[in-house]
Amino acid sequence: MRIALFGATGTIGQATAKVLLAQGHEVVCPVRPTAGALARQTAELTRSSLAGTELRFIDAASLFHTQPDFFQRERIDAVISCIASRSGAPADAWTVDYRLHAELLQLAKAAGVKHFVLLSAICVQKPLLAFQQAKLAFENELVNSGLRYSIVRPTAFFKSLSGQLRRIQQGKSFLLFGDGQLTACKPISDQDLAQFIVSCLSDPQKYNRILPIGGPGDAITPLEQGHYLFKLTGQPPRFTQVPVRMLDLIIGALRIGGHLVPSLSEKAELAKIGRYYATESMLVWDPISQRYDADATPSFGSQTLFEFYEQLVAGKARVDLGEHAVF
Repeated sequence: MRIALFGATGTIGQATAKVLLAQGHEVVCPVRPTAGALARQTAELTRSSLAGTELRFIDAASLFHTQPDFFQRERIDAVISCIASRSGAPADAWTVDYRLHAELLQLAKAAGVKHFVLLSAICVQKPLLAFQQAKLAFENELVNSGLRYSIVRPTAFFKSLSGQLRRIQQGKSFLLFGDGQLTACKPISDQDLAQFIVSCLSDPQKYNRILPIGGPGDAITPLEQGHYLFKLTGQPPRFTQVPVRMLDLIIGALRIGGHLVPSLSEKAELAKIGRYYATESMLVWDPISQRYDADATPSFGSQTLFEFYEQLVAGKARVDLGEHAVF
């Protein structure tokens, strides 16, 4: 197939491009001349990281206005979008997670594209934050578009759960919200998630469905993550418990300060995101029992978070945390 892959410069996007190429697909990647976190990736680096794909250097954020015939210039069988707002702040979220995707969908439909695969997030089950509401708004638009769709809702990513390794290696404590067992997740690796995303193109069981997906193994709490990192590094376990109430006080103070200094209002929104992830599990939510259900959260792939930790400690893997770090 000939696939238009958006968000190809991100870690999930790059992994998805590699899987597509390995399976013999043609991959067209609309990318900006400077891409990645803080626009640090040059065109040359992009060519290197996406070798084998066909790059189209454009401003994807204004595709609807600058290149409305993008999908009509060449045959495109399916669209895969791994695009997501970087900060999750309201303005960014509604611009990227909703409006940009809505424009992509409109252009794809007009050009006769057959399938739209969307990388979303499992946290939209309880949409308390702007970026979740924006993602969910586009999910609903896609479902009602008449186009074949596959909406992939992954659980936690490895990179977002690796931010405290350096703390432990420096002899510092592992930070926990509450007792470290308020939440749990079934993390999935970039490579396994990419395999799952690409499988949506050819598996009829994944057509016109919303697909929550986690990695292999049991659900893991932050306390278990900390204990494993201490074991790997040979450090004695040291934990610092951070009361959730402290986050509430910080959010409240930032909101009040935002009346005088507007930039503090955005920081309050970012603090709300932090509180959400500190108190909500990344698992399938059961609306009947009103609880997160690890057993109902599908598993896929082969690499576990703890195996990834082992690779990090051994220097066989690295991670660019960027905006995805919890700490």
